[in-house]
Amino acid sequence: MTHDAGANDMVAVARYFIPTEAHIVRSCLAAAGIPAMVADDNLVQLHSLLTPALGGVRVLVPADREREAVAVIDAFHRGVYRLDDDFDVGAS
Repeated sequence: MTHDAGANDMVAVARYFIPTEAHIVRSCLAAAGIPAMVADDNLVQLHSLLTPALGGVRVLVPADREREAVAVIDAFHRGVYRLDDDFDVGAS
């Protein structure tokens, strides 16, 4: 039996061995208006030796937002969201 991804299904758009990286990417997705969640981060932090077996920490988004999420993640990896060293976080 096959299952077609519906609007309510979550799909993994990225995997990271370091949970903090997954949370940073999730935040970038949320800032872009894409609902996202991180899965398996607590398990990886509790039993880090399981990380390779699990395939890392997953970043999940709704199936109907997958293409948009991949574009945001690609931009993140290209450094589009990088802040310069002299960036003033207090500036408005």
